[in-house]
Amino acid sequence: MRERSPIADVVGEHIQLRNAGGGNLKGLCPFHDEKSPSFNVTPARGYYYCFGCAEGGDVITFVRKIENLTFSEAVERLAQRAGIQLRYEEGGYVPGREQGERVRLIEAHRAAAEFYAEQLATPDAAPGRRFLSERGFERVDAERFGVGYAPAGWEALSRHLMARGFTSQELIKGGLVREGRRGPIDRFRGRLVWPIRDITGDVIGFGARKLLDSDDGPKYLNTPESPIYHKSSVLYGVDLAKREIARRSQAVIVEGYTDVMACHLAGVPTAVATCGTSFGEEHIKVLRRLLLDQAEFRGEVIFTFDGDSAGQKAALRAFQDEQKFVTQTFVAVQPDGLDPCDLRLKHGDAAVRDLIASREPLFAFAIRSVISRYDLTTNEGRLGALDAAAPVIASIKDPGLRKTYVVDLDRWLGFMDEGFVIQRVQQAIGQGGPGGQGGQGGDRGRNGHQDQPGPYGRQQGSQQYGRRQGRPYGGPDEGRYGGPAQGRATAQEPREKADPVAMLEAEALKLAVQRPALLGPEFDALGGEAFTRPEHAALYGVIVAVGGTVAGGPGGQEWVERLLAAAGDELRPALTRFAVEEPRVETGGEERYAAAVLARLLETAVGRSVAQIKSRLQRLNPVEEQQEYNRLFGELVALEQQRRVLRERAAGA
Repeated sequence: MRERSPIADVVGEHIQLRNAGGGNLKGLCPFHDEKSPSFNVTPARGYYYCFGCAEGGDVITFVRKIENLTFSEAVERLAQRAGIQLRYEEGGYVPGREQGERVRLIEAHRAAAEFYAEQLATPDAAPGRRFLSERGFERVDAERFGVGYAPAGWEALSRHLMARGFTSQELIKGGLVREGRRGPIDRFRGRLVWPIRDITGDVIGFGARKLLDSDDGPKYLNTPESPIYHKSSVLYGVDLAKREIARRSQAVIVEGYTDVMACHLAGVPTAVATCGTSFGEEHIKVLRRLLLDQAEFRGEVIFTFDGDSAGQKAALRAFQDEQKFVTQTFVAVQPDGLDPCDLRLKHGDAAVRDLIASREPLFAFAIRSVISRYDLTTNEGRLGALDAAAPVIASIKDPGLRKTYVVDLDRWLGFMDEGFVIQRVQQAIGQGGPGGQGGQGGDRGRNGHQDQPGPYGRQQGSQQYGRRQGRPYGGPDEGRYGGPAQGRATAQEPREKADPVAMLEAEALKLAVQRPALLGPEFDALGGEAFTRPEHAALYGVIVAVGGTVAGGPGGQEWVERLLAAAGDELRPALTRFAVEEPRVETGGEERYAAAVLARLLETAVGRSVAQIKSRLQRLNPVEEQQEYNRLFGELVALEQQRRVLRERAAGA
């Protein structure tokens, strides 16, 4: 069974895996909530292990845990997936009724989906076909998404399935039928039906839309909670969208089944929808695993809502969960209130793609939604809008992003007084807002260290923390990356100390010459472009040329002599100095210091790339050069996320 079920393929149906080197794969663990991937798969040996929660085992163990199955049910599940017919030791093929419960319920739902799809072609299903046609869907579209029709009779489905060997108890447990006064009756009758599949493609439930005026039930009726259907973690269309979500690092959240269909048909194949419930934490976990949602990689989650007040409320609910994502979150709202299905019907496929492309950051949308309720032509209205929006901004964890939205809010309200707006936001933090610590007003960023209040983020508190923990570069009094803020160099100091970035590069090179084992492969992979001084880049090239820091081991005289032999006459003096001058290690230890230096050096290089892309974006027309603009914007998002995680690494080192 294990040989016919490659572990990378089975695990890859649930989470996105990326190459981790050495033949291993990694992704976000499905068994605990994490921000960076610690879940590793070794295809050559057929095992997985999570270094975060210590879960591990083979492919059968994975299926047991991810789907909450017994051992025999997991074996049956894998056998079904691989097309293997099982036989038991007692002899003879095991009849369907003796198989595991989950397998039986999955088979019943598959049979039900086939039955409903066949019924869509019957004369009684004319209202359903008309419903689809009026919304721009053709027969081939219905087949693609498995749309069907539930006959209006009381027992059409139940009779069909029981004739196939399923019991009424199984059908009731799976939510396909319910107990009536005279026995089991079909749950869905006279309705258009969409099969809801899990991430592996198995049908686990249905969503049904009312068609007949005589139906006194709700407009949409969904499968109830069952052993295989849990609405809080189900996303309609995820089986069709998962590969594109992983490939594009984008997920689009829409509100209904027809919206998912419209998006996919219009060229937005990353669309999914919740099933009869609001978007919540379990849905976030599913998407994060597909997006491999961490700061090193680009990612977008785009919510689409109606432009009316209900849509704005839905967007604000989504705002509450925004910071559970690591990736960027956006809102795409059609001004005329059309949902993606109606938009496609009225204006065509391109209009749907344009809607997604016109996305707005979720924070900006939330703030604009709050201030839109006030009369901004009066002083009272503007002040009320400011006080209403201040807690929203105060809840933003990232200090830099919070400062940016303070500036935006000041501009939107027309105060032209950033200090006044900052004061109001500080008051919101001090009153115990999500970003604060009650009266202290301290902010805890994602690394958990307490900072001083206000949208400017870390100030004196960061400087003190850096000195306590032995970080190489402190707060603003020492410049961005350290060194005296005055920027003066004495005769006894190397000229790098007048430039904090060059000083950072020098510290990294000192470590590479004196203690290469502290830096290792990550330093060797930096590339010469990470160094701004030509002399530093040349020294880095010498280190790489002799095998990199991984070849230097613990360092020592032999390592320095190898470097001196490889360096030219012009570089030997600087190399000698780096071999003699001690790194600025304070309390906290050499390993911690080296990790912080490396993270800061990487952050500096990423920062230069961010500045270059921002400059290019300023010169582009987002309408006329949309494709290039979107590509660069995606790169910018990825780099900003990478820079954020490097800052956290440096702070935690």
